[in-house]
Parts: sequence; C-alpha cells; structure tokens
Amino acid sequence: MKPTRRHFLKTSLTAAAASSLPAIISPHVLGATARTAPSDKIRLGVIGIGPRATHVLGGMFKLPEMECVAIADVQASRRNAGKTLVDKQQGNEKCKLYRDFRELLDRKDIDAVLIATGDRWHAPASILAAEAGKDVYSEKPCGLTIANCQEVEAAMKKTGRVYQAGTQRRSVPNFQQAVQLAQTGKLGKLQTLYASVYMPVLKNDWLPAESVPPRDVVDWNLWLGTAPWRPYNPAYVRGGWRGYFDFESGARLLDWGAHTVDLCQWANSADDTMPVEYEPSDTNVTCRYANGVKLVLDFLPNPFKDRRPNWNNSVGICPVKFVGEAGSVETGDKAELDLKPESLRSELPPSTGKIDGLDVVAHARNFFDCIKNRGKTICNPSVMRHSHITCHATALSWILKRKLTFDPSKEEFVGDAEANGLRSRAPREWKIG
Repeated sequence: MKPTRRHFLKTSLTAAAASSLPAIISPHVLGATARTAPSDKIRLGVIGIGPRATHVLGGMFKLPEMECVAIADVQASRRNAGKTLVDKQQGNEKCKLYRDFRELLDRKDIDAVLIATGDRWHAPASILAAEAGKDVYSEKPCGLTIANCQEVEAAMKKTGRVYQAGTQRRSVPNFQQAVQLAQTGKLGKLQTLYASVYMPVLKNDWLPAESVPPRDVVDWNLWLGTAPWRPYNPAYVRGGWRGYFDFESGARLLDWGAHTVDLCQWANSADDTMPVEYEPSDTNVTCRYANGVKLVLDFLPNPFKDRRPNWNNSVGICPVKFVGEAGSVETGDKAELDLKPESLRSELPPSTGKIDGLDVVAHARNFFDCIKNRGKTICNPSVMRHSHITCHATALSWILKRKLTFDPSKEEFVGDAEANGLRSRAPREWKIG
C-alpha cells in the first residue's frame, strides 16, 4: 500500500527587521567602477559551490571589495570547477579548496562566508560560521525547520555577526515599488496578498543503494550531515534530493515561498509577526493575519509555465500580488508591474527597472556595506525567522491536512501537540574522521 502522509512522517522523522523601505536602487550604488585597496578587501569563503553559489558569486565579483579565498564542497568535481571559475575571475590561484568546510572556518583571515549547500546544511553551517567569527550570507531556505530558523537568529545575536538571508528580491526595484504601493496606502486598505509557490511534494520512493565513492570524490557522510542516514545514490548529490522530507524544507513550499511570502510579509508591514491561521486545500493554503489581511500561497504545478486564475502571465516567474480596497499590483521577475487601476502608475517612485544581475549584486552590496558598518541587513535574521516560520507553518498545515492556529508571540501552534512536535527534527549524530 502507498504510505499516507502521516505514516510517512512517523517513519521518516528521527526521533531588524527592515523598519522602512529602501530607496529604489540605481546602478551607481553598486560601486562596480570603484577601486578597493587590498587592505579593504572582504575575504570570502564559499561553502557549497553548485549552480546557486556560482550565480551569487557572479554578482559578488562585480563589487570591488570582495576577494574569494576559499571554497569548501563535499564533491571534488564541484570544488575543482569552482576554483577554475574563481581563479579565472580573479587572475590568480590563491583560492584554496577544502572537502570539510570546518577547515575553511578555522582560517582566521576569512571575514565572511557564502553558504549555498543543500537545505539541510544551511542552518548548521550558519551557526558554526558565526561561532567561528564569520559574517554569513546564507542561501534560502535558511533553516530546515522552525527550530532551525530560531536557532540561527539566536546564534547571530549571541555572536554579533552580520547575517543576510539570500531572499534577494527585497533588493530588486520592481518588487520594492510594489511593496511601497502597499505600505503607503496607494492600494487602499490591504485585503489579500498572493504568494506563488511550487506545488508541494513529499517523495517516499527512496533511490536504490549504490557503492559509496572515495571520500575525496564525494564525502557522503558529510553531505548527509545531521539528516537521517540513507544509502548512497549519485542522483542525490546531483540535485535529486529535492522533494525528500529528510533533505528539504517544507515539502518544497519554501523554494519560492522563502521569496514570495517574504515580500508579502513586507507589504503587510508584518516583518515582526506571522499569520495566526493556516488552512490548506488542494490548490493553496490560505492564511490570516491578526489584522485581518489574508495571505494565499497559490500552488503552481509547473511554476515556470503555469499560472492560476489569480495571476497575470506577463510579469514573469516568482510573482506576488497585493490587493487592496482601491487597487492591486502584481509583479515578478520580468520587472513589469500589472496595476489596477492603471492610474496607479503615476504613484510609482522612480526606478531603473530590473538590471541583469541586479538582484544578487544589490543584495551583496547591502551585505558588504553592513559588514563594514555592522548594521542590519535588509534580510536580517529577524526578517528571515518570521517569513520562514510562516512558510513552515503553511507546509505543516498542508502535510497534516488540517487547519492550524498559530501564536506568533510564543511561536507555537495552539492546542496541537502533533504540529508542535514537527517544529523541529531530531538530528543524526555524525562525525568526520
């Protein structure tokens, strides 16, 4: 018989905020034409050098003060490809390679790290990096569980490290414009916020065991980290881990939700809270904030092609939509804004529109500036915690197939021991020889 979701769960589990809107970003703030003295360089280490880290590094290389000095990855092929990329970009061979990222963290000359591993490592690596005295740029989802997100913020507060969540759409002008319309009352009283997300998935068809490669080729034990032990299959390390509960956050809802829910939180001026109710259906999860505003996470079966009836196909992927009593705005990665009524266009602040690569460049610019002035990043740990917990609570309502009530002050579900038990996962004990 095919396992039910509940049976699957039981067998799978083992045991500032930004207070105001930033200015719409112009090219000159990126600093790409300035020169930085070697003594002013921010020395960066990369933990996990797959496609996402390569993309983010491409943006960071446009900023003159960054120097990538180290890469750690459990796969030899990826760390070697990463070094080739970095050496070519920087015109030298100074970038050192590590299989075990803890050796990278031991280096006293590294100021900050970019963490772009699989989901299961984002929170543990962030905490270890902070404890080692490094500032942290972590790709999303930033924590595998609600507890992970809380632990990351606690670690950053304790150590005083600068932290930037990789939810970079807060740094993109068209999304900033849409939020500004919502926050300044141009849409009238807010009614409903729409966040596009992947169709949630929980795989239970584990892949067959294959021979484990030598550790210097693929360190399978380190790849797993605190996730439950599974027999090795090469498809996992090539990206086939997605959709498996043990390896991924929130049944895939955080893949886009970490971005789109974050923007909806921002539009609702809710960076310091979360919705209080979560009700799942086959096509979405509808949430409600204490102020009465609804947040709808709309499932898109093929998010790169399909659009549900609430969406305009013209605005690009990863869209959000904010609806008020007097109008609405929808925008996505094409940088276009669908406005109703069209007269709202006259209310928009000036913008440069979307510049190629601006998302990661501007987000890195904010991170590096905060490293220098020790300020709060636009996607600081508190912002991350609140938006990510909203996504995790949404995912748990879908997994458990029932309405959940949440207390934002206690960050726990009301009268639901099973849901509260899923706020964390028991880690596997692991060690590296």
